Amino acid sequence: MVVRTQCKGREYLGVEVGAGNVRRYFPRQAPVIEIELDHLQIQCRLEPGFWNGHPEISDPRLKAWLESKNFKGKPGEEPVPLVLTPSGKNCFRLQTIEAFAHQSRSKALTEPLHPAQCDA
Repeated sequence: MVVRTQCKGREYLGVEVGAGNVRRYFPRQAPVIEIELDHLQIQCRLEPGFWNGHPEISDPRLKAWLESKNFKGKPGEEPVPLVLTPSGKNCFRLQTIEAFAHQSRSKALTEPLHPAQCDA
């Protein structure tokens, strides 16, 4: 799913998930989720408003990760799209679109073809 950075002024606060993604990917009974940020795995608390019109995920470690990415432009100018991929029960991987595309291309090149996909 595509999510966007959330900023206040020139400071990253977290990511905006979107109400449709909340309904589709996040069970209401999950008070926390795990997010993989490159080689770091963190737990983020989901606030009660997450399911009621404020679908944001914020955490100091998430904020630091966003700031470390040195996105083109400045925080607050334009939300930056990111990819949040489910990777287990209440677990997600957050990546830049470029990193996700690179990983997808690499995976496609290294995975063997399914027999039904091969030409005879």
